Amino acid sequence: MIFTAWTTLAILAVYFWTWGNAARARIQFKVPAPSMDGPEGFLRAHRVQMNTLELLPLVLVPLWLCAMFLGDMWATAGGLLWCVGRILYALSYYRDPAKREIGFIVSMLASAALIGATVFGLVMR
Repeated sequence: MIFTAWTTLAILAVYFWTWGNAARARIQFKVPAPSMDGPEGFLRAHRVQMNTLELLPLVLVPLWLCAMFLGDMWATAGGLLWCVGRILYALSYYRDPAKREIGFIVSMLASAALIGATVFGLVMR
């Protein structure tokens, strides 16, 4: 499951990228910790980071279950698709939150596919 392990690191890299963007926005817009309120640019960066954090269990758990019960390559494909979706989501949300849907849909479909693939793998056993 080496590719699944690399994909896990890619998923975490996407999260750390959003975290870094939120930290930069906190400095740029002078929003002192622990405040969660500030200019819209900060709020967008913070929301992207938190939304990505909220979705980590929905990708990491099915990623590894899919790898165990269906295969490494299937899990890797779903996990990398999730990364693409989250990057699209973040870039869109930073520009205009109203245009974030495509990235959100891609990442949610990737998670759903990993869950479905896991169920398929379990049924086939």
